[in-house]
Amino acid sequence: MELTASADDAGTRLDALLAGPLGSRSRAARLIDAGAVTVNGRARPKRHKVDAGDVVVVDDAADAPPVPEDVGAAVDFAVPFEDEHLLVVDKPAGVVVHPSRGHLTGTLAQALEGTAEGGEEGWRAGLVHRLDRDTSGLLVVAKSDAVHAALKDALQRRDITREYTALVEGRPPARTGTIDAPIGRDRRVRTKHSTDSDTPREARTHFEVEEALPRHTLLKVTLETGRTHQIRVHLQAIGHPVAGDPEYGHAGLLGLTRQFLHARRLAFTHPITGEHVEVESPLPPDLRAALARARAAG
Repeated sequence: MELTASADDAGTRLDALLAGPLGSRSRAARLIDAGAVTVNGRARPKRHKVDAGDVVVVDDAADAPPVPEDVGAAVDFAVPFEDEHLLVVDKPAGVVVHPSRGHLTGTLAQALEGTAEGGEEGWRAGLVHRLDRDTSGLLVVAKSDAVHAALKDALQRRDITREYTALVEGRPPARTGTIDAPIGRDRRVRTKHSTDSDTPREARTHFEVEEALPRHTLLKVTLETGRTHQIRVHLQAIGHPVAGDPEYGHAGLLGLTRQFLHARRLAFTHPITGEHVEVESPLPPDLRAALARARAAG
């Protein structure tokens, strides 16, 4: 899609300008963040204000496709917590959360159809946040629009605790720390995200050393924001990539076939009952085996 900003559009934010043509401001923002929108041939952030005569081009093929009728094989996942309003899913590694180009079937969102719902895009099936395909662990999922909106608001207020276990290469210089570095789509490798971006967004990650090993360090990592690949990008940026990470580190370390990253704990106030909900997930067998190898390394 291509459009030219009129005199009346001058001074309008890019995401607001595209809200009408794309159906919603959230969809516009998602496409802008994905690098699928250019202004006069250059990617711009959603806060960018257009001038009269600017040519805006949108590659809306970058957006998630409609969910096909045949969703393919069933997805295996555990449900450690569920009530009539929401559920917490324990996702195994290898499962894609949302349908996308190259992953049209066999996704978690499709497996949750009929159980969960909520959000502007029906194909998200009530999912409030996401995990990378090869990151295992916990996700909270709504069963209605009202609960989805409340959980999204809690996430934006940073009232949902998301805690991860990560095994990283080397040893961070401090036992605790905060990585405060904006992240966006990498300006050179468009399939990656990095701190070197034309469209950076605020991102903060907290870490704490749990175990110092001969060549690796086991960390507890807590997200304050939730950008794509945030933990993996931030740990690479400080020189300690996640062990086995094929994109941001070194694939195959310790016999790993994926990055050593597991969403181990979720804690939040239930949006309907007001009760404290806290769910934990143990390390999967492949990560336990890699950890044992790291401990034994000389």
